[in-house]
Amino acid sequence: MNQKMTSKILIEKNGPVTTIIINRPEVRNALDLEATALLAAAFDEFEHDPSAKVGVLWGAGGAFCAGADLKELAGGAAYEPWAGSADGPLRRPLNKPVIAAISGYACAGGLGVALWCDLRVAEESAMFAVLSRRWGVPMSDGTTVRLPRLIGMSNALDMLLTARKVDAAKAEQMGLVNRVVPDGQSRAAAEELALVLAGFPQIAMLSDRQSAYEQEALSLDAAIEREAELSIQARLTEAESGARRFASGLGRHGEPS
Repeated sequence: MNQKMTSKILIEKNGPVTTIIINRPEVRNALDLEATALLAAAFDEFEHDPSAKVGVLWGAGGAFCAGADLKELAGGAAYEPWAGSADGPLRRPLNKPVIAAISGYACAGGLGVALWCDLRVAEESAMFAVLSRRWGVPMSDGTTVRLPRLIGMSNALDMLLTARKVDAAKAEQMGLVNRVVPDGQSRAAAEELALVLAGFPQIAMLSDRQSAYEQEALSLDAAIEREAELSIQARLTEAESGARRFASGLGRHGEPS
């Protein structure tokens, strides 16, 4: 495993899987300005690395991310909105999947970071909340947009307005979490899932992913037309060979193809 290290963000590479680690456990991995810039740079490096297929985002020391560093904010630091600014690290999805491996708290902006990821694997004791509600800090990380789209308006407003804490079991029931695993296993489970995704034919998987993201802003007819457009390359380059593998007996019943 190859590791690249900075003081606040770590990058580890294992074949096609890149794991990005928020490394401020002393503050539950709250992101100050430096850590936010380093995280954005890590995302950019992953996105432009041709050998990297799937990313995993994990917080060191038993917490995912507690959001923005409020002590730095209290000192007068000028935060650029993580999603609301043109260059914000959470402005848009990357062009490759990212899986959040969540232990401990994913709260305030940390919840926004988790929502930005494609999939979320949470430990049984993980907790999700908009705790910044208590201190009058608004969301500018995409939370108010992505949360209702993911779990519905009623559940989203309950979390956004009341600072309600949602445990992993309830989060899975809501659709906020995709997998729940025993404590201490979120990173390993997310990396295992990432290897599964990396092993699929990539053109079809990524075109389907792009279609799913784009359809929200389109009418039904336009979305279906866009799906067809995005599928052309996969149909020309992957589908026929995949069908031949299936016909020969490969790839059935969950077996590798």
